[in-house]
Amino acid sequence: MTLPASIGRLTAVRTLVLYGSNLVRIPPEIGGMTSLEEFSPYTSRRLHWFPYEITRCDRLVNSTVSTRSIYGNYKYRPPFPRLLPPGDTVLDLEGLSPARWGATAVRTCSVCTGPISATGPRQAWLSQVVATDVLPLLVNACSEACLDALPPGVMGYIPTPHRGGEIEQPPSR
Repeated sequence: MTLPASIGRLTAVRTLVLYGSNLVRIPPEIGGMTSLEEFSPYTSRRLHWFPYEITRCDRLVNSTVSTRSIYGNYKYRPPFPRLLPPGDTVLDLEGLSPARWGATAVRTCSVCTGPISATGPRQAWLSQVVATDVLPLLVNACSEACLDALPPGVMGYIPTPHRGGEIEQPPSR
């Protein structure tokens, strides 16, 4: 259902082809793949979003994503799932429910790489251009200040970071 977190140690990989995979999640550690130039999860129809950390792949210039399957797609507009605010209880940040948090572990902030509070990350959705596609990105931030530091969304998509759910999306093209 997901790739191992150790994927982040593959710093020399230039092409990652996941054609037709059954993956549901990509781990945030993908941001450690510093040589990644091409990312192709095409026809991986169970992938509906990607971790914000993929924006750390500075060399990533080509992508092939099944955009019909992703949240907020400009044509079909599948809705973003509602993200809940962090709770008041201490969490095991290494043993999270992926259905609730989008990952089994959240170690660092998607924005500043600082530590995440034991009460959990502050989450947001953001549509951004990654290589050649607009992707829905899940942000796990350590603070409201980090959420405020996110860039605006892509024109024609939801313009700001948001929590999903019942959100007014721009009309489809």
